[in-house]
Amino acid sequence: MSETKHQRTRDDHATEVAEDYVEAIAELADARGACRSTDLAQHFAVTQATVSNTVARLKRDGLVMTEPYQPIFLTPAGKRLATKSRRRHQIVEQFLRKLGVSKKSAAVDSEGIEHHVGKETLAAMKAVLESGWPKEQ
Repeated sequence: MSETKHQRTRDDHATEVAEDYVEAIAELADARGACRSTDLAQHFAVTQATVSNTVARLKRDGLVMTEPYQPIFLTPAGKRLATKSRRRHQIVEQFLRKLGVSKKSAAVDSEGIEHHVGKETLAAMKAVLESGWPKEQ
């Protein structure tokens, strides 16, 4: 049991950076018309080298398209991942707000929680948001 539990956590950590980056690329492209590596460095408060390494991995994994000194574009797979990640983030943040968590704390906390919420838990959060709290049985 604990091996499975820990394996899922390790798997979640492995996809966190990719999810954060594709979500940020989508948001920045929507807001500015294009996303450049300098935008990502500023967004994540990391070095240009960190962004370059991460974007290279995303390109290798088929999530982005880019050339040196050019904007970064999401591939169809990158767009799907960004949409999925953005939706998970929204559900978790809205659920935290429903619990009474402040807007600021919900925004910060949802940034980490979204990567580790399983399908069942996310579905339950969504159900509470759509239908209210379940009746006790």
